Amino acid sequence: MGFLDWLRAANPRRASNHHLTSQYSFLFGPTSAGRTVTERSAMQMTAVYSCVRILAEAIAGLPLHVYRYKDGGGKEKAVDHGLYRLLHDEPNPEMTSFVFRETLMTHLLLWGNAFAQVVRNGLGEVIGLYPLQPNRMSVGRDLDTKSLYYEYQTSWDEPAGQYQTIRLTPNDVLHVPGLGFDGLVGYSPIAMARNAIGLAQATEDYGASFFANGAAPGGVLEHPGTIKDPSRVRESWQATFGGAKNGNKVAVLEEGMKYTPISVSPEQAQFLETRKFQLNEIARIFRIPPHMIGDLEKSSFSNIEQQSLEFVKYTLDPWVIRWEQAITKTLLSAREKQQLFVKFNVEGLLRGDYQSRMEGYAVARQNGWMSANDIRELENLDRIDQDDGGDLYLVNGNMLPLPMAGAYAATKQADAVEAKDEQLEEQPGENQVLRRRM
Repeated sequence: MGFLDWLRAANPRRASNHHLTSQYSFLFGPTSAGRTVTERSAMQMTAVYSCVRILAEAIAGLPLHVYRYKDGGGKEKAVDHGLYRLLHDEPNPEMTSFVFRETLMTHLLLWGNAFAQVVRNGLGEVIGLYPLQPNRMSVGRDLDTKSLYYEYQTSWDEPAGQYQTIRLTPNDVLHVPGLGFDGLVGYSPIAMARNAIGLAQATEDYGASFFANGAAPGGVLEHPGTIKDPSRVRESWQATFGGAKNGNKVAVLEEGMKYTPISVSPEQAQFLETRKFQLNEIARIFRIPPHMIGDLEKSSFSNIEQQSLEFVKYTLDPWVIRWEQAITKTLLSAREKQQLFVKFNVEGLLRGDYQSRMEGYAVARQNGWMSANDIRELENLDRIDQDDGGDLYLVNGNMLPLPMAGAYAATKQADAVEAKDEQLEEQPGENQVLRRRM
């Protein structure tokens, strides 16, 4: 049975229900700039495309592992668990883990929700994950059972003039919601910021029209007499001198005609500043540092590294947590949650330059909380054999625990007194008499 056949075979029961996704219909509509912004039209904006691509590729490129708790503490990769291969390598036969996560993260950033079909075998084990289009999914609550359900539009029913829908349970859908009002369904960031994106699109259209007309507004052709066919003169002038490709041509005026250009107003000349502001506004929506979308005006060599670390901490980490918790909630059973956990590895993004890393490793090595193999694993180097000391944890020999330091001092003091007594015993005469009196 194919994936779509499996979807169509799901329970088509339609009970009395309440659609949670219908609560967000107020988010859509024309913008103040007169533009209708959709998720797909927003991606035609370079700033939106860049922000979405940065975050989607960042989530897709992070190592994702399933770990098992060890009895003596610590953790190990659960490579023998079936979910490990699905998340790390291949969630389904049609795509890699990178493409799967990149697709779902794109949905999450544009529509505010990411959905994937969870395919299980007869034992309830997850054997496949397939992305679902968020614009075809609706989330509702059954008023009879009070439980959530998902309805997905699978195909167009020509006789009925509508999409065929199937109903899925929360156990059958991996749902990663974005920021929302009810904690169940996320709202679209594009819809929430549609005015800012619409203004950016209008600014781009204005700029395109501005340069299409030779980067100058229209002018006035003055004739001393009466023109019989003014439209012909206008079209002839526009065809010869209009447009950016015809700029700087030499005009020849006949019959005493005179051309008077209309000057550019300061407000019109500032459209580039407006466009730059809107690009930063879009970056602010996705919480992307401006230098990552090509705006280096206020960036320097010293603060770019700090901005990149802040990107990982304040932008990427919240998305990572959403993913980890959604995967754990849906794909692990109650028993497995006590033994396993899912974790993205973001340590690689937090690493500094080579010198800083080496200095940090040296401190960790000398203070005994990292072995040589721990360091080599972070640097993607082969492990040193255990017999050669690769797993040894070393400490500086001059460092002692505080209680031992006190005992050491007391021992030294006792040794000094004993040495002094021995010295007095070896001295004859007056010292011996003195010791007898004592």
